[in-house]
Amino acid sequence: MSVLSGKRIVLGVTAGIAAYKTATLVRLCIKAGAEVKVVMTPGAKDFVTPLTLSTLSKNPVQSTFYDKDNENELWNNHVELGLWADLMVIAPATANTLSKMASGTCDNLLLATYLSAKCPVYFAPAMDLDMYKHPSTEQTLDTLQSYGNIMIPAESGELASGLVGKGRMAEPEHIVAFIEADIEGKLPMRGVKVLITGGPTYEAIDPVRFIGNHSSGRMGIELATYAASKGAEVTLVLGPSSIPVSQSGITVVPVMSAQQMYEEVESRFHQVDIAIASAAVADYRPKTVSAQKIKKTAGDFVIELERTTDILKWMGSVKTHQFLVGFALETNNEEENAKRKLQTKNLDLIVLNSMNDKGAGFKGKTNKVSLINHKLEIKAFELKTKAAVAEDIFNEINQLRDV
Repeated sequence: MSVLSGKRIVLGVTAGIAAYKTATLVRLCIKAGAEVKVVMTPGAKDFVTPLTLSTLSKNPVQSTFYDKDNENELWNNHVELGLWADLMVIAPATANTLSKMASGTCDNLLLATYLSAKCPVYFAPAMDLDMYKHPSTEQTLDTLQSYGNIMIPAESGELASGLVGKGRMAEPEHIVAFIEADIEGKLPMRGVKVLITGGPTYEAIDPVRFIGNHSSGRMGIELATYAASKGAEVTLVLGPSSIPVSQSGITVVPVMSAQQMYEEVESRFHQVDIAIASAAVADYRPKTVSAQKIKKTAGDFVIELERTTDILKWMGSVKTHQFLVGFALETNNEEENAKRKLQTKNLDLIVLNSMNDKGAGFKGKTNKVSLINHKLEIKAFELKTKAAVAEDIFNEINQLRDV
């Protein structure tokens, strides 16, 4: 999955012959999973039609501050566009538009949107080779980059004038690849290896029956999703779960029992930087497992249980450089029990949630947690989605790791 998946992109199209390539650029961004809204300068419509770009982007194309042909004269709000965007791409970026961007000139909707944008802005210059080499253009490009804008370098090749040299707008495929590489290179957890356990374990009684719990695995999946979205290399050892894992960058290792989960964790733990044990692992399993389905009888049936391996305690006993996080789902004496678990299992952070809090715990899409660090300092959070809780947990982890 591309890092552009889910991104909201404003594509600014200016009046250059390379504007015809923006149809391909829109398609590539949509294919990568982005949503695209196109803003054109009035002159750009001489090179590519708004109908083409609106059809491909599935959004109206805007080029003026208000729609003169609409009887209601609807205002096209450049501020809303600038705030809506996760990133803005101006391609092609002509010498005229680039100069106006550098000087702060605001005489069309595209420039007003650029000046209102709060997101990263990429621009792909497109002009003849003499224009590209002109000192004023070089100064403009330097000025724009000093503002924090990101230039997608022009390429060499045959130009509209018939000359051959540098000034061609980068090909659409190269523009998308450049933006993806730039985003990936700036991800805050790039290169960090994370191991997460999630979901329940099922401890077999016979080929049909098992001992389990109500964990859905959602918290572990949200933790893995967040870490991967920030560039981490994530391994998710996941017990039985019906929730799909769609984020790229996650290696899912499916397991069934506590012993299988331990074996997978044991083989990977020493290679990771962060380990988070969010799985609801069974503390006990049947001592013997029947090879055949156990038939119902007239009397009671007794199952002898034995302890499973305490995966979190094992990780705490062998950790060297790893930052280790555990979970504590409690029903009484919550803080006291969580602090004891933090200390006895040699954790760096523990995530406490209580079955007494409405909306917390298993199955649901929300959770209410408190984070307790190794100094026994507590941060309490309100009820949030598990995706938001995952972000809070990683914010705390990254802050503590930087100390």
